[in-house]
Amino acid sequence: MGRILDNITSPSGVKDLSNAELEVLASEVRDFLIESVSKTGGHLASNLGVVELTISLFKSFDLEKDKIVWDVGHQCYIHKILTGRKDRFVDLRKYNGLSGFPKRCESKYDTFDTGHSSTSISAALGMARARDIKKEKNEVIAVIGDGALTGGMALEALNDAGFNKTKVIVILNDNQMSIADNVGGLSTHLNKLRMEPKYNRLKSNINETLKTSKAGVKLAKVISRFKDSVKQFVVPSMLFEDMGLKYIGPIDGHDIETMNEVLEMAKEIEEPVIIHVVTSKGKGYELAEKNPNKYHGVSPFDLESGESNTSSKMNYSKAFGNAMIEIAKEDERVVAITAAMPDGTGLKEFSNIYKDRFFDVGIAEQHATTFAAGLAASNMKPVFAVYSTFLQRAFDQVIHDVCIQNMPVVFAIDRAGLVGEDGETHQGIFDISYLSQIPNMTILAPKHTDEVKPMLEFALKQNGPVAIRYPRGGDSNIDITSIKEINYGKWEKINSGEKITIITSGKMLQHTLLAKELLLKEGINPTIINATFIKPLDVEMLKEVAASDNTVITIEDNVTSGGFGSYVLMKLYENGFKNKFKAMGYENKFVHQGDVNLLYKENNLDPEGIAKAVIELSK
Repeated sequence: MGRILDNITSPSGVKDLSNAELEVLASEVRDFLIESVSKTGGHLASNLGVVELTISLFKSFDLEKDKIVWDVGHQCYIHKILTGRKDRFVDLRKYNGLSGFPKRCESKYDTFDTGHSSTSISAALGMARARDIKKEKNEVIAVIGDGALTGGMALEALNDAGFNKTKVIVILNDNQMSIADNVGGLSTHLNKLRMEPKYNRLKSNINETLKTSKAGVKLAKVISRFKDSVKQFVVPSMLFEDMGLKYIGPIDGHDIETMNEVLEMAKEIEEPVIIHVVTSKGKGYELAEKNPNKYHGVSPFDLESGESNTSSKMNYSKAFGNAMIEIAKEDERVVAITAAMPDGTGLKEFSNIYKDRFFDVGIAEQHATTFAAGLAASNMKPVFAVYSTFLQRAFDQVIHDVCIQNMPVVFAIDRAGLVGEDGETHQGIFDISYLSQIPNMTILAPKHTDEVKPMLEFALKQNGPVAIRYPRGGDSNIDITSIKEINYGKWEKINSGEKITIITSGKMLQHTLLAKELLLKEGINPTIINATFIKPLDVEMLKEVAASDNTVITIEDNVTSGGFGSYVLMKLYENGFKNKFKAMGYENKFVHQGDVNLLYKENNLDPEGIAKAVIELSK
């Protein structure tokens, strides 16, 4: 007898299954998921936690018309498995393969592209209002985690939904708590009563009757106050009710039968509903259950040991974390901030050693930035470690709360440049463009991991904001001498050549040095300059470059639009430059998923692509 899973090629395949068959399906999906992700890597723990929840959604809703919006989207693997994409999981997150996030271009069942958190309720509300305008009949469901709910945008959307009473169903996937049997049982009973259509019609009729007289209005207020006091006792949170949403929960998110009952009744409520579902992150794989953070996003790993199959050599995140620990020993004013990424940014060990000087503010980059400014205003030395793509969310706060006031906040920008398999939503290829334009901002880039610590020490001595951008992973296999002294705004000439000058920084310097080895075989020996500072530019060195009459090439791990090259070109022309110029970087487009080395090659930013461009320009 074959697996139930093998017969499901669309959402309709789940509809006719019994509860017992759904339980079997959940087990099959979980086994498939663990086996598949162990080979490809990806987001494991979060997906293991939503197996039954996803199956229940497919059972209760008609995805040919109903719409599900997955917040962040990294927990959409089960959704993809059940919508005909199971066989594509061999290429999950690979070049031209299946995306690890919802993609509208990939399936009609992916209703909204997501990759950053806290957006689902806003998107779902837009869909729901469009439905109402067009007088259509369908359900719109937003699935959001408790972590994503810390993002202000999610709370703004909830406030809007509650105030305007738009019919939308919000599933709050809470994997940070467990339900005691007594609370869970009482809650389930009360929820069934509160969602029963007859109960809601009766409540509505009673309220309308009471409103017809002054005494009735007074009585309604007394009943309401009594009801609220009881709710405060039996319902975990009144926040959502106070915002105007009907709160249902908490419910065991691994109990398919109960989930189906609740979802079916929720469809009958003609107002916004939030269903609080409690799940266990990593469920079904013991190692992930015990350490869900470790198995949140994983590289290919061994199923038995759970250990990664990739090398554990030094990388930029580790170098940053180690540097923070050493610097904090010497300066008690140094504090670290993360937006729910202590492991990813390398701050986990710092958080254990310096508990009072470590702040995880949740998925709230805007708050983190202004919080850092407040610390700086009180004579502390805050370092906000954040992925490049996520700092985009705090652009206004960087300008308004940090740079206008010239606050000495250090932004440790991890994953600057390409990140690879997570695709468009996570590539960090815009930070040079959006930070360079801001007055008072200083931007540095280490050319290898050994320079992370001296740059961090330098940044913490400045009287204004400093950003240090560095890539994901480690260094190329090349010997580079660490810079001996960092002088504000000064670059480093790596070597003196002839006819061509290449100005680059960070990881791109490593690619340029490898390209030079290819160029020397062609008889081309370019001058190579390391732009230690992306901002400010080294004006004195650029004057020398302009006077040399060399062809100039800039190379950056960023889009060329508004990037490093454009600033260099302007300064060169101000100083009489009249020769050929080329800015190399990413075109004004989004870079899709794939192995980083393949993406560098596709965008001509690998050593071979750089060498080819230099040869063409030297003709």
